[in-house]
Amino acid sequence: MILETKVDHPNIELEELNELIIDSIQDIKGKQIVKLDLRELEEAPTDFFIICEGDSNTQVKAISDNVYRRLKQEAGVLPNHTEGEKNALWICLDYFNVVVHIFYHETRSFYELEALWSDAKFTEYESL
Repeated sequence: MILETKVDHPNIELEELNELIIDSIQDIKGKQIVKLDLRELEEAPTDFFIICEGDSNTQVKAISDNVYRRLKQEAGVLPNHTEGEKNALWICLDYFNVVVHIFYHETRSFYELEALWSDAKFTEYESL
């Protein structure tokens, strides 16, 4: 599957994009990183959710900024939409086929996205 982009590099494989996102999160010590594969769910709004959390608003914003920067520089991909940067309790970066959710710990517990999409295939990643 190929992801359309808005910058210089015309294409990036979806799994490469996921790996780059996860590596970008780990760069800033994001925690509780989970990839949800939604491709087999009929009502899914996208192919993948990548969810993580930070210990502070500052860390949440730093993770978001790093994902944005690295995807732009290394893959030539810009998000279709971003949300939540002002308060940095839950920042959402929408890359069409992949939506990245970066939570402050308490906000993640409140919304429980993993429970809402519990039928998805889960992959957990190491917090560095």
